Amino acid sequence: MVFSSQIFLFYFLPTFLVGYFVLFKLGARHSYLNFFITVFSYIFYGWLEPWLVFLMLGSTLVVYYSGKLISAEGASRFQRNFGLGLAMVVNMGALAFFKYYMFGMGAFNTVIEKFGGEPFHVMTVLLPVGISFYTFQSMSYAIDIWRGTAPPVKNLATFACYVALFPQLVAGPIVRYNTVAEELDSRTHTLENFVRGIMFFCFGFGEKIFLANNVGIIADRVFAADAPGVLNSWWGALAYMFQIYFDFSAYSNMAIGLGLMLGFHFPRNFNGPYRAKSITEFWKYWHISLTSWFRDYLYIALGGNRVSKGRLYLNLFLVMFASGVWHGANWTFVCWGLYHAFFMIIERAHNKEALYSRAPKLVQVILTQVIVLFGWVLFRADNIGEAFRMWKSLLGLNAVSGADPILAAEIFTPSCVFFMGVAGLLSFWRFRSYDWCSEISTKRVILALVVFVVAVLALFTQSYNPFLYFQF
Repeated sequence: MVFSSQIFLFYFLPTFLVGYFVLFKLGARHSYLNFFITVFSYIFYGWLEPWLVFLMLGSTLVVYYSGKLISAEGASRFQRNFGLGLAMVVNMGALAFFKYYMFGMGAFNTVIEKFGGEPFHVMTVLLPVGISFYTFQSMSYAIDIWRGTAPPVKNLATFACYVALFPQLVAGPIVRYNTVAEELDSRTHTLENFVRGIMFFCFGFGEKIFLANNVGIIADRVFAADAPGVLNSWWGALAYMFQIYFDFSAYSNMAIGLGLMLGFHFPRNFNGPYRAKSITEFWKYWHISLTSWFRDYLYIALGGNRVSKGRLYLNLFLVMFASGVWHGANWTFVCWGLYHAFFMIIERAHNKEALYSRAPKLVQVILTQVIVLFGWVLFRADNIGEAFRMWKSLLGLNAVSGADPILAAEIFTPSCVFFMGVAGLLSFWRFRSYDWCSEISTKRVILALVVFVVAVLALFTQSYNPFLYFQF
């Protein structure tokens, strides 16, 4: 189920909110409220594939009881390490199998065939929606209580609620247990937070429907073209750059809004990444919850920056490689991670500054985003060959298809130019929807509701409505 679906907007969410606040008004304890959230979260998650619920439940049970081993009074070092290892192996094993089995077996068969061997049969494995997110959340809990930086959860029901929280379940932000531990036990429900949550949800919904969906159509048409010209290539690559940003930031804002309605404060996930002046700075502002996860649980574990320069560069390489692999089982994602690693290592060698750091600020931003854009082409392409062909088109090195004028007529319509212009303005301007929604006023609330109503009406006319990060 997705937030921008009629099922969610008109059936699931109203039913959930009415039931939740009826229980709250009747004086239900937080344990009962959490149980209610958990039940609806499992319905939300298993709507299309009910069996996936059992996979998430299995992960929840393993990590919960692993946490009991780690935090048991008088637990030995072996017991603590065993509990942590069990949680990590089970979750990483599930992630590796469901996400990388087909990719790995395909690569293995390719090698076998080159040596004249008979390839193995590769069974089709369905990628569970959101598995990358809830497994990372579960692992962060086990690591934190092993480190002593988070309190052990009091009971299984509370932990199940934490893992299954539907607002951020399938596409983040990645919420660590110590961030919401107190609110799971006792949280405050206020009208102010509820209204603020509505604003976040409404504007996130508007960004998704008006911006991500409309520029996504442009991106799809250009990337599907045989040999687009330079102008069309740049327009399409820029469209995808906007699409992935507004698709994911919109989902994050809607998740944050839903969390506020229920008394939870989820972390900010984006902070103007397309205004960054270097790749290092870009990663401070893009998908913040994932970046901080890799920093705290992988980069620091590898020694962080408290090592020799050579080892430091290796750590950056490994972290960005892991980030690429996390995003998907495709060589394009691996290369995308290494692509960013290359620039981050260069910048680290120059005190975290880009080679063009002495240029005017505007030039720094433009150059950084050109690097990011070429990276998004690699991220978007189905394979490495397609990525190189698109890069050549961007540089004017490809022969242009005779159908290029027809493509231009389709992607440079007044409506396309308008939505691209708005997306560009909101991407590079100082405006932040997160900051804007954090402050309440009557005018802002009315505007948020108007945006939501118009977006819902637009939803009925759209046949194109993907959520990009569901595939991760």
